[in-house]
This record gives sequence, C-alpha cells and structure tokens, in this order.
Amino acid sequence: MECQPPLCSDPPKTRVPLELEENLGGIIIAVLAVITFANVVVRYLTNLSFAFTEELSIFLMVVMTLVGSSSLMAKGGHLSITFFVDLLPAKNKRRAVLMTQMVTCLTFLVLAGLGARMAWDEYRFEVTSPGLGIPTWIYTVWMPILFLLITARAVGVIIRTWKRIDR
Repeated sequence: MECQPPLCSDPPKTRVPLELEENLGGIIIAVLAVITFANVVVRYLTNLSFAFTEELSIFLMVVMTLVGSSSLMAKGGHLSITFFVDLLPAKNKRRAVLMTQMVTCLTFLVLAGLGARMAWDEYRFEVTSPGLGIPTWIYTVWMPILFLLITARAVGVIIRTWKRIDR
C-alpha cells in the first residue's frame, strides 16, 4: 500500500483546505488559555471564581475535539488496527480499508442525527445551562454540524481511496 498520511510529509489534496480546521482549533486553544488564565487570576486575587468559565471551557473543548477529528479524518490520522487487513492481498486490502472508511462515515452520520435530535429536544423542552442559565441547545446545536463536517471529510477520504483502487 502507498504511504499513509501520518507517515508522509505531504498532507492530502483536499478541496476544502485543512487550514480551516487547524486555524479554528488554534483560535479555540487561545480562547481557552485566556479564559482559564483570567479565572485563575481572579480566583487568586479575590477568592471568587467565574462560574461560567467551566461551562464555556467544556463547550470549547468539545468543539476543539470535533474540529480536530475532522482534520485528522482528512489526514488519515485516526487510530487504526490493521493486523487482519495487513494479511490480505493488496487489492483486498484496499477494499477492506474502503469498507472500514464507509462504516466510519456512516457512524458519524448517525452521530449527526442523534446530535440533532438531542439539540432539538433541548430546544423543545427549554433546557437551560446551570452556570449561565442560557438555553443548552446553543451548545449542542454545534454537535450535528461538526459531525457532518467530519462526515464530509470521511466522504473525501472514501473518494480518494476509491480512486486509488481503480488504478
């Protein structure tokens, strides 16, 4: 098989630049650092804590994780155990990789549907967050969107793999 992206120096050729996810992840890390630093300084000086920072930090970490997962999906950097696949002949090996990529794509599509359902339920039942008291659907509505982003990256990987099989 060809050199896999984690082992190669060149990132894959994607229609949507990978820098979008990478820059967004960097921005989120910077915001997290500022929020955490401000909370530590205020707590040190006043013995009080910003209650909302934990809520906001958790949301930003979830978003950062999903944005990073999207970038890793496009690069082929997700953990994979290939013991049995490596035992197959080259043509079957590519087909097995394609099949696992399709299952991964389907999994993220199902997660997008479940995330949308959860966001809808939180909107419908007017659930509010404990720290800030704002509607929690504002946090959870991003989950299905980001899962769809990961699904789109997975479809791109499937297309690139499919093109390699036909060669």
